[in-house]
Amino acid sequence: MFNLEKSSIFELNGMPSIGKSIPMALQHVVAMIVGCVTPALIISQAVTSSVDNHGIILVQSALITASIATFIQLFPIGKYFGSKLPVIMGVSFAYLSSMLAIAEGYDLSAIFGAQIVGGIIAAIVGVFVRKIRRFFPPMITGTVVFTIGLSLYPTAINYMAGGVGSPNYGSWQNWSIAILTLTIVTTLNHFGKGLIKLSSILIGIVVGYIVAIPFGMINLTPVSTAKVFQLPQFLPFGISFELSACMALGILFTINAIQAIGDFSATTIGGLDREPTNSELQGGIIGYGLSNVLGAFFGGLPTSTYSQNVGIVASTKVINRITLGMSATILLIAGLIPKFSAILTTIPQCVLGGATISVFASIAMTGMKLVTSEKMNYRNSSIVGLSAALGVGISQASGAIASFPPWFIMIFGKSPVVLATLTAVILNIILPTEKESEKKELKQIDKSI
Repeated sequence: MFNLEKSSIFELNGMPSIGKSIPMALQHVVAMIVGCVTPALIISQAVTSSVDNHGIILVQSALITASIATFIQLFPIGKYFGSKLPVIMGVSFAYLSSMLAIAEGYDLSAIFGAQIVGGIIAAIVGVFVRKIRRFFPPMITGTVVFTIGLSLYPTAINYMAGGVGSPNYGSWQNWSIAILTLTIVTTLNHFGKGLIKLSSILIGIVVGYIVAIPFGMINLTPVSTAKVFQLPQFLPFGISFELSACMALGILFTINAIQAIGDFSATTIGGLDREPTNSELQGGIIGYGLSNVLGAFFGGLPTSTYSQNVGIVASTKVINRITLGMSATILLIAGLIPKFSAILTTIPQCVLGGATISVFASIAMTGMKLVTSEKMNYRNSSIVGLSAALGVGISQASGAIASFPPWFIMIFGKSPVVLATLTAVILNIILPTEKESEKKELKQIDKSI
């Protein structure tokens, strides 16, 4: 129940005034909106579709899905469908490389079919999270996150160059604007404070966009033809189930469900000064899974908790659910206005590349921090090194597994994340721990004596 008397943004269930809530709500939106729509922009530019304005639909659906997923976490449906914690959900980069591979091998419908399967798997993980969690210590999830970051670097570089297939790919104009955007983002990240720092990517994109106008890189035709208001469409791209695509995203959903524990924990520790309860974790992960199932039916790409918004909660101590609910409301309104979505689709690829390469670098370094949170002895170094080497190496070596069946190539050869994940989990199970190795060495010494 909400506390009607204590109207404070620092109360989880309080009902503060709009004047106090809106600035904090906007801060959350500014911090996440670019990250939320960028995967949709990249997917839309990488695929061809028979659906008119498919890019606008993907961006619109990304905003609406993020809003609904956030509402579900803030205001749970029933006992196990949401966490009741102050978190913001948004479309995740973690699935991007695998989704690009699926779109290349099949089409958009296969992505959403795999997302439904993945969402169900994530919900099952939520039910058994306490039993499954031990198979995914920070070193394993860190290896996966690190590999995700590495796998996205080529995407960012290709975008900085103007996008593969672009007639001016690699031109000095593309690189100049990309580097300018990157410079602004990096400068504001390191020297900016408060809202300026939080909105560094947004500011970088705005400046890069303006500079790109004289070069003739902006085509506003989609904006003029887009509607002012439109409800989300049901099954805008259809749904199909391809086994290899379902397996690839299913593994990623499992990993992200476990990783979400970290964000939920960081939220409660930073904002509420306590650990999350088992019911909060279960409800949060189940809600994460089922909201992705729901989103797939409306063209919304996979969502997850947003770490940058967790950071805002921890630093400001603003934990009020109504305030964060206003953030979700702003996203919903933005998603219902196709002209806004259309403007986002006109952002040049070189600007997106310059803005997002720092995000991808941050993802890789976040993974490295998780990895190094455990002792990096020979065993753990072998697990991380071999997993990343096999995952990234095979996906980057064109034709290395060309003689294998198509389904095998789709699962293990297109994206490094799946192979890196499986390798890390299996090695972590079968390789002896440091103590076990020491015992074996002592036994060998005893026998020799």
